[in-house]
Amino acid sequence: MQKTILITGAGTGIGRDVAFALAERGHAVLATTFSASQADALRAECAQRSQAMEVFKLDITDAADRNLLLGRPIDVLINNAGLGESGSLAEVDVNRIRKVFEVNVFATLELTQVALKGMIARQSGTVLFISSIAGRLPMPFLMPYSMTKFALSAAAAGLRSEMDQLGKNVQIAVIEPGAIHTGFNQSMTDRKYEWMDESSYFFAQAKAMKVKEKRTFAFLEARDTRSIVAKIITASEARRPRLRYVAPWIQGFGIRLARIFGA
Repeated sequence: MQKTILITGAGTGIGRDVAFALAERGHAVLATTFSASQADALRAECAQRSQAMEVFKLDITDAADRNLLLGRPIDVLINNAGLGESGSLAEVDVNRIRKVFEVNVFATLELTQVALKGMIARQSGTVLFISSIAGRLPMPFLMPYSMTKFALSAAAAGLRSEMDQLGKNVQIAVIEPGAIHTGFNQSMTDRKYEWMDESSYFFAQAKAMKVKEKRTFAFLEARDTRSIVAKIITASEARRPRLRYVAPWIQGFGIRLARIFGA
């Protein structure tokens, strides 16, 4: 059955790939981007690939942009837009953390509330929250980002129970990607070096940290997004999606083991 699916943060990475994958399966995809320039680039790619898809700018932190959803019969909302930040909690500017929470948690919830109005009224709909396995295990120097994903995964679980109690056939699920090579991880980890000067507690370790991060991502990152895109498609098309989907599976399994052994 064809569904109308809106995905945020579709200009790059996982969002872009899942937008094309869903459109190729015959769904009516509303692919939204953070900026107008990203929207222009995505429209050009759609034309090049002869792929029908509605593309427009939707900055989830902008109330006027969020209200573009009002009156649209959206079957599935995929909350994929997000921001990365890194650095030690001992010294990172809290305003940086506040900004990540504003995007990854607060604006995401505000957009979800707009979409839920229509879904509850129609007694049908699905909301997917793109979280991260970083929201299941504390990761040093990634906590400004990881904390938002802990919050988002918890919010999805709580909202799922609330929608079940409401009984309006609105489904909630959380998608937790592992390390996937899209460039997002590298951009996020590099952000802390923008401000880690000689006054940083970890300045003397910065060079070694950069080398370790590069090696870690080279070892861990999946080479493409296919595994997580498949999970998002499954959750989008399911009548009753599971609470949680994780990919690549081996990384999810590793996180479970780490938690069992007290990491």
